[in-house]
Amino acid sequence: MADHLEASVTLPSDPASVSAARAYVVGTLAEWGLPADTEVSDTVRLIISELATNAVQHTFGQSPTFTVDVELDRDEHLRIGVTDSHPRFPRRLPAAVQQDNGRGLVIIRWLTAECGGRLRIRPTREGGKTISIELPWVVPVQPVTTVVQQEP
Repeated sequence: MADHLEASVTLPSDPASVSAARAYVVGTLAEWGLPADTEVSDTVRLIISELATNAVQHTFGQSPTFTVDVELDRDEHLRIGVTDSHPRFPRRLPAAVQQDNGRGLVIIRWLTAECGGRLRIRPTREGGKTISIELPWVVPVQPVTTVVQQEP
C-alpha cells in the first residue's frame, strides 16, 4: 500500500449527511483494506456518526457544511477528522441521568482510548474547528482456510 492515503468529502450540515459521512468513511476504509464487517469498522462507524452529528446539531446553523477527512499514514496511523466553521469548541456537560444528549464527545473519547488512539480538537485558520481521532491501523488477518483431502 502507499505511504500516505487521504480522502475528503464536504457535506451540507443536514441530518441526512450523517449517514452519508458514515458510508463515505466505511467505504473508503474498505477500499484501503479494512472490511466493513469488523469490530474496528463498527467502532469507526460509531465515532464518525457522533462527530458528524455534532457538526450538524451543535453549530446552530452557523456552519452550512462540514468536511470529513480520512488519512492513512504508512499503514500505521488512521486519522479521521470532522471540520466545521462554527468557532465554539465543544463543552463538557454534566451527565444528568435524564439528559438526552451531550455525551457524544465522551463516547468518542472513550472509544478512541479503548482502541489505543487519541482525540484532538484544534482551531482552523478560518475560525472553525476540527475534531479528529487518530487510531492505530489494524487490519484483521483473514483466517486461512485449509483444504482437507480425504483419502480414497
